[in-house]
This record gives sequence, structure tokens and C-alpha cells, in this order.
Amino acid sequence: MLDAINTGSDTQDLTSHQQHLGSGQGDSGGVGLMQTPTARMAPLGEFSFSYHQTPPYRRYSISLQPADWFEFTFRYTEIENRLYGAAIAGDRAYLDKGLDAKLRLWEESRYLPEVALGMRDAGGTTLFGAEYLVASKRWYDLDFSLGLGWGYLGTRSDMESPLSVLDSRFKTRPGNAGGDQGGEFAFSQLFRGPVAAFAGIEYQTPWQPLVLQLEYEGNDYSNEPSAEPLEQDSPVNIGARYHVSDNLTLHAGWERGNTLMTGITLSANLASLHQAKRDAPPLSIAPAPAPAATPSSRAQQKPLTEGLDSSTTADETNWRATSEQLLANAGIRVHRLVVSGDTLVVEGEPTKYRSLAHTEGRANRVLHNNAPDAITTFRYRWQSHGLSLRDDVHSRDAFVSAAQSIQAEPDYYYGIYTTPAKGVSRGEVMSTPETQRFHFNVSPGINQNLGGPDGYLYQLLVRANGKYLTDANGWFSGTVGWTVADNFDKYDYIADSDLPRVRTYIGDYLDESSLGVTNLQYTRTKRLSDNWFGMGYGGVLEMMYAGVGSEVMYRPFNSDWALGADLNYVRQRDFDQQFGLRDYSTWTGHLSAYVQTDFEDVLAKVSVGRYLAKDIGTTIDLSREFASGARMGAWATFTDAGDSFGEGSFDKGVYISLPLDAFFTTHSRDHLTLSWQPLTRDGGARLARRYSLYEMTEDRHLDRYWEDRDKVWE
Repeated sequence: MLDAINTGSDTQDLTSHQQHLGSGQGDSGGVGLMQTPTARMAPLGEFSFSYHQTPPYRRYSISLQPADWFEFTFRYTEIENRLYGAAIAGDRAYLDKGLDAKLRLWEESRYLPEVALGMRDAGGTTLFGAEYLVASKRWYDLDFSLGLGWGYLGTRSDMESPLSVLDSRFKTRPGNAGGDQGGEFAFSQLFRGPVAAFAGIEYQTPWQPLVLQLEYEGNDYSNEPSAEPLEQDSPVNIGARYHVSDNLTLHAGWERGNTLMTGITLSANLASLHQAKRDAPPLSIAPAPAPAATPSSRAQQKPLTEGLDSSTTADETNWRATSEQLLANAGIRVHRLVVSGDTLVVEGEPTKYRSLAHTEGRANRVLHNNAPDAITTFRYRWQSHGLSLRDDVHSRDAFVSAAQSIQAEPDYYYGIYTTPAKGVSRGEVMSTPETQRFHFNVSPGINQNLGGPDGYLYQLLVRANGKYLTDANGWFSGTVGWTVADNFDKYDYIADSDLPRVRTYIGDYLDESSLGVTNLQYTRTKRLSDNWFGMGYGGVLEMMYAGVGSEVMYRPFNSDWALGADLNYVRQRDFDQQFGLRDYSTWTGHLSAYVQTDFEDVLAKVSVGRYLAKDIGTTIDLSREFASGARMGAWATFTDAGDSFGEGSFDKGVYISLPLDAFFTTHSRDHLTLSWQPLTRDGGARLARRYSLYEMTEDRHLDRYWEDRDKVWE
């Protein structure tokens, strides 16, 4: 066991307390010691929020691990002894925004260390701009790191940049590389100027929650963005991390030889989110929906056919009861049940389970225990908002055989096939359940603005959501929001901009009324042809805008790409969020390309078009969905606003989307999205449309279906 630990990352046989080594967030966010980074990465899918205080700096960071080799950090640094200025924000402390990235170049092996290349504050004002190359090696309960730092990490200037042998420009580091307004990527600074060495050690103590740290940093604090110089009595920092749980870590340290550091980290692994479920319906709902057999029990399982009347005919089947069981047991809202020869077609929408394989497995049991013996095939025609997306076809006999014997599973899996849904199901309609036309729910909500001189602004609210179906393809939707608590009365500062105020009125909207209509629209969909889909809508489209619009999308069946276009005419709403309108109006719309890449399961979305402030540009959105259903992503918008854009120069942000069934004991297909962006800007502002054809047609893509095929037995 000791020898296995000594080999480092080439073994997974590590106890839980040794896994704390190299897993902590540094002062600036991202995996590291305190002031210095390491080559270590957080587990795939890790999301961390950290707060660290090392006077005069308070740092708030969000760190994402979308790939096991890539770390992305979004950070705010509050400088306590430096002000924005009386004309901007009175006596409020200065707040700096920054984006960090770290790439692992290769993994640790028995003899070689793990090596990573990173950048700090690359997309902000570059007040803390730095680059580094670092190596880390584990030995028993110790983790060693050694690196070279440029910029903020290398102000001690131990040597010239090693890259100066390639070009003399690497000897000096230019200033103000983030642009006059900040926010531009500082490419001209990268790996330029003198460098300094840094090093560190982490020690996992015998007491499992505690990790001790020692580091030697390359910053001599001679060039700080604080209002006054900082004294450094020692380049050696000591610290400790106490892991209260897998999700909560406390930090403390003594830095610069004279300053106390404290911090806290909240983390969650989005890739492994899971919650045991207790909402499986009782067996009395479906008379004999025998549970799928496990490998150990399948040989002893009673046949699924037990108790069925072999002489049952289609006319004698209680189709209405079958539809009710499909909803309760399998989570299918049935639109029609059609018998076509020896095939039973179920037309409907999945409402409960995220995995369609899970839904179909439960539905197979319901249908087998209700359908007449003449039925040999079950066909599921999946629909969304009236749009037919695809057909999944299962052999009844193959399913029964696989449920009784694990040896029959391969034949059953190979027999399942999917096709694009075409036309209307032909045959005898056995059931058209009465549509539940009205749907209603209450949910929490949050609006936030952070990164400006006003500090962190928030609005906590309760949303009442309603939906009334006029038919399968049309519906009214509405949302009323009631503010529970907020501090938007502090929203005073508006960044310099020559653009129309299309988003920076946010404080007026939230301060004017505690009860507002944030959505009230009619939406209609239509399948235009085999691969073309359309949608039109009109009404109160979001908190700030009302209008009309439409969207079309070309999405081939089971394709990794899709193309869409939306066009909208909108007018700004009154601040009270009722039904009055202001004078400002505009056309806005985008051409969008969606590509589900084979690279780390990344979904790339690129949109080109006209934004609410009449500027023209491009939004790039990169995200990754994990098997848990959680998604993490980041986006950036660049427009032709130029100097008129104001502070930040371009818009950007990060977000996570969480499946609700990861937090509750009941299954759900719904998600909660949380996003963070540095400022509320007018440049690059998009209309917050409630519905998207790409999301509606998501089940046209089959990758997750085959990956989840074992869920057919759950």
C-alpha cells in the first residue's frame, strides 16, 4: 500500500485522507497552495466557490473543472484601501475582475511530475496578471510543487524570461495590456518580463481533515495595485486547510511574514450529482409491472406474462387505464394510443425521467401487462410542444426474454432501433386521453449584479408560473414575480457607454415594484418538414421587453449539429413591469450554429446578429453536460460597439445548470440555471427568450440514449 501511494497519480488506490492532497483552492481561486499555484487539478466536474481575505485584498472566486486537464476561474478582488473614486462610487472599495485558466500538459507518473501551464487575470484589467509553468510530485503524504512565474507571480525577478533567447521582446513586460476600459485579453503580456521561482509543500497529517502547507512565493510585493506599498517580511508563507466535509473547507495562513489569511471554500462535484429516489409508484398502479431483474435474480424471476389473459383482444383492453398507468408509472403524458397491425404506437411527451431508456423500460412493463397478445412491437413516438421528434421501437418478446435472462440482453439491445418521426401514425386510435390544459407551479428565483462599484446586488423572489394549452402546438404562458428581499436600491453607478440603455435600467425595474409580470406570451410551434422546425410568439417576452418574434431551426435527426435563426421586434417596458411601454424599440435577432463536438463532450454555440442596443456582433458559448445531467459553461460576446461599449470592452460570464432530480427524492426533467457575469452592460445584450427550439428538439440527438440503455431495467 505504501508503495502504491509513492507512485503518485498512476494509482487510484489512495485512502480518502490522501485525496485531500493537492485538492485545495488557493487564495486567488483554482487549485493551489496559498499565493502560488500547483499543477494539480480538481476532480472532473468540480464546482467551487471560495472567499479568501489577505488584507488589503478580499477575493471571491468561482472555479470550474469542465475537463480533467482544464481549470477555469472567474474572480473578483476587492482592494480595501483603494477606492473607485468619489465621483463614481463614494467611499466604496475598488473591485477588480479577472479570468484565469490552467492547462495540464501531462499527468504524473511513477518518475515524472505532473506539469501545468496557467494564466491569471488574462481577461481583466491585468492588475494581477501573471503566467506560470509548474510541476507537482507526490511522495507518500507529501505533495511538492516547483514553478516559474511571470508578471504578478514573478516580481522578485530572479532571472530573465527563458523565452528571451527566442526574441528580445520577452525581456520586458508591457503595462496596461487590458485596454483603457479593461476586459481585453492581455496577449501582449504573455510570458514577457523577468521571472521568479516559487515552490511549495503540502503535508497530509495523520488527522484526516487537516492538511498543512508551506510555500515560497516569487512576488516581492514591490508593484501592487493597492493604494500603498505592502511590506513583505518573508517570502515564506505557512498555512493549513481543514476539510469539514467533502463540500466545505476552511483555510488559514500567515503570509508575507506579517499578515493573517483566512478563507472558506464551498464545493460540489456536478459530474456525480445523485439523489436516491422514492417516488416509484406502488405496484397497484400497474397491476403487474414486474421489476426488472438483476443479474443475480433474473433466473428466479416470475415471467412477466403471469396473470395475463392470453385471450385478451384490443377491444377488451382498458386503454384509458393503460394511458393513466403510463403517466403514473412511466411518466408519459399520452396524446394518442394507436394500434397498427401488430404494433402499438404510444404518442406522447416524457414528463418525469431524464433518461428516455428509463422511461421506455417502465412503459414496456405497463404495455406488456395491458396490451393484447397480438401486439408484438412497442413504438414510442416522442413529442415536445407538439413537435414529433423520433420513434423508438422495442420488440415485446425480446424485452420479456431479457427481463427473465441476462443472456438475452444483447439480442434485446441490438433489436432496439430509432427513426425520425414522419407523418401521422396510421392505424386504429384506441385512446386520446383528455389533455390537462392548465399547469401551474411556484419556484424561487434570483437576479444578481456583481462586479461594479455598487458591490454585490441581489433580488430574491418567488415566481408563480402558469401555462394553458390551447392545443398540442399552442399555449399561453405567464410568470409573476414577487420580490422577497433585495438591495437594488444601491444600484447607482452606470458604466460609461454611448449605447442605448437597454439593460442598465435593471435597478429601476427592480426598485419600482415588488410585484411584476415578467412573462405573458402566446407561443405556437410547427414541424415544417422532416428536419425543419418553427416557432412564433408574442406578448410580454421578459422583464424589460415586450414584442413579437419567431424562430426556425434545421436539425437533422441524430446529427451533431443544428442551425437556427430568430428575429424579434421588441419595445422596452415601463419600470413597474405591468403593461405600459416606453419609447425605445428595435429589431434584434441572430443566426446560430450548434455543434456537439467529440472533444470532451463540449457543446459549442456560435450566434451572429443584432443585439438590443443595435450593436452587431458574435456570442460564443461553450459548455459541457455530464452524465448526471448537470452542465457547466462560459460565454463571451464581442460587438462593433468599440469604445462605446464602456467598461469591460466585451461581455462575458459563466454558468451552471443543475438537474432538479439531483437534489430531491423525486424524478424530474427540469433544470435550475445559475449564472455570473462581471457587470450588467448595454453592449452585447440579448433578448431573454423563454423558449428555444434547440432545447425543445433535444431528443433528436441519441448519444445519451445508448449510454443509458441499462436504465431500461430501473
